[in-house]
Amino acid sequence: MPTRAYVLVETAVGKTREVLQAVKKIQGIETVDAVTGPFDLIITVQASDLNAVGDLVTSRIHTIGGIVRTTTCLAVSL
Repeated sequence: MPTRAYVLVETAVGKTREVLQAVKKIQGIETVDAVTGPFDLIITVQASDLNAVGDLVTSRIHTIGGIVRTTTCLAVSL
């Protein structure tokens, strides 16, 4: 069963557009939206399982220059 997560991203000043374009190129990214508030981007990720989500976030998203901080929120079924 696929696992979905929302990755909330804070970018360095002036880097939001650059980070957004880099994130769009990553396989497994469903959506990327620039937002207002305490975060600059919200990324929707879908992967095969929790470990795959973790790998996508740590090895592909965290390595993008201009990202200051991320918070990953896993979607759960109720």
